[in-house]
Amino acid sequence: MANRQVADLHVHTTASDGTLTPEQVVEEAARAGLAGVGIADHDTVEGVNPALAAGDRLGVVVVPGVEINTDYKRDEVHILGYYIDPGSSGLNLELERLRGERLERGRRIVARLNQLGVKVSLHQVCEIAGHGSVGRPHIARAIVEAGFAHTINEAFGKYLVRGASAYVERHKLTPFQAIEIVHQAGGVAVLAHPGNSRHDELILPLVDAGLQGIEAFHTDHSSAQSERYVQTARRYNLIVSGGSDSHGPNMLKTVAIGHIVVDMDVVRQLRELARAEK
Repeated sequence: MANRQVADLHVHTTASDGTLTPEQVVEEAARAGLAGVGIADHDTVEGVNPALAAGDRLGVVVVPGVEINTDYKRDEVHILGYYIDPGSSGLNLELERLRGERLERGRRIVARLNQLGVKVSLHQVCEIAGHGSVGRPHIARAIVEAGFAHTINEAFGKYLVRGASAYVERHKLTPFQAIEIVHQAGGVAVLAHPGNSRHDELILPLVDAGLQGIEAFHTDHSSAQSERYVQTARRYNLIVSGGSDSHGPNMLKTVAIGHIVVDMDVVRQLRELARAEK
């Protein structure tokens, strides 16, 4: 398949809660005929360098990125950082702290599950996560493997969503702090899937804090939402980004890499802005 001049800028790997390795993600991007792919794992950049090497081999532009999970009021707001320096000591120290807190949260969730009679172990969860950052999808898979739910969706609904019996709040990081973390690592800060966060009133304060882009195009956005966020981006002179948020097969929702794409000009804009920041 001839390469289209488009990129999927929001893809997860086994470095966090995806089911494809960084190399497999790039291979899938090449198979789909994409010119570029963005690696945006939760709270880790461990997948970036393997993906970059695969991109060099396969002729796919790999955009190094990270997705930082934050909280606003009682909802989640995610900040994407593109063209971050994966070797940044400050970034890696902060991400290491976040991963440690993810592991502690996992430990507390497992303890609650055990109290409910759901016999899973942290060791089992960590084996499922492999070298990846521990998250609720790994716990959900452990619940399914132990026979206490039929599907990952069922495991989430019964035990792991906010308000469910085994839900545990995570460490509170604000989106403003996440933007600062991205900038300190030389990256471009982009608001991920704002339609999911449902806090459009937050966009202008985030712009004032250094937000540089909006993920207007996303698997969960309707066409009306995408158009609204395109107009918002134009209003505040932000980069219009987009991606599938693919986590690979056998997840809560299987979304193919390349399901949502943007023109490669967006990659150029992100790269040039990052270079200007450094």
